[in-house]
Amino acid sequence: MENELLYEMQNAFPMTQRPFKDVAEKLGTTEEEILSTVQKLKDEKIIRQTSAIFDTKRLGYKSSLVAFKVSEDNIETAANIINRHPGVSHNYLRNHDYNIWFTMAVSPDSRLGLEKTIETLKEQTGAQDAITLPTLKMFKISVKMDTTGKRAKKEKLKKTAYQEIELTSQYIEVIKELQKDIAVVSEPYKEAIEKLKMDYDEFFRIANHLKESGVMRRFATILNHRKAGFGANAMSVWVVPEEKGEEIGRQMAEFSAVSHCYLRPSYPDWPYNLFAMIHGKSQEECDSLIEEMAQQSGLTEYSKLYSTREFKKQRLVYFDDTFKEWEAEVL
Repeated sequence: MENELLYEMQNAFPMTQRPFKDVAEKLGTTEEEILSTVQKLKDEKIIRQTSAIFDTKRLGYKSSLVAFKVSEDNIETAANIINRHPGVSHNYLRNHDYNIWFTMAVSPDSRLGLEKTIETLKEQTGAQDAITLPTLKMFKISVKMDTTGKRAKKEKLKKTAYQEIELTSQYIEVIKELQKDIAVVSEPYKEAIEKLKMDYDEFFRIANHLKESGVMRRFATILNHRKAGFGANAMSVWVVPEEKGEEIGRQMAEFSAVSHCYLRPSYPDWPYNLFAMIHGKSQEECDSLIEEMAQQSGLTEYSKLYSTREFKKQRLVYFDDTFKEWEAEVL
């Protein structure tokens, strides 16, 4: 049952008064059994967090993937400096001359802005070089590990038309609560609605509006990939002719093992403009899929960067004072 439960919770966790009861009914078991199993999976650190997953840009934040070229003897110090920024959610060591890869976001009211923040970190770390790789076109962002082994190799991408939304102060307060890891209790949203002085109907109305507007991608469980048995992840990078970028990007995004797929800028010393992140149980599994993707796309210029160390992986905390505090220290 554990694998079925993990897949179900990664897909979409119910935003209802008693969500674990709803999951139990779907899986043909009891709420008590689900609560016990989820707590066990959290204790084993297989489940990282269950919370809302937001679209950073739709919340007004500016973001980018960034790669630093750092000397071997400076990696530890540089990684620690980068990790201190609250807008860094993922930070990895990868097997390339550009060896430190991290995602960076700055808040809507940032005084430094994205480019200046990256420049500041480059100076602080003593990085030899840096490339900034913002998203030009996003084809897919959906991290779901196939814990059941039943998922199809390919999946059709859904196109969604989103509603307009105004992020009022009330909506922002709800966002602050939804981004927190829920407690493993019968009514995990109860603490939030009591704090916000709302009833369940109002709380879920706002939550669903955030989802229908695309501000919230989904409410779901995020796994610790390695603990869940997915020991390898490869950032496959491809040189794609501009006129074929969208077509090939969509083709690659249809592979279920691809969690992220984007078009990004290229540079004289970084020719790759299409990125597809792949998760597998082994490096051999990832290599095999990349070879299949190369054959299907007809692309011959590509590379694969494996993460050899995870320096940081956590969800961004939106509308948090730590962004201002970091900038106050450097300005």
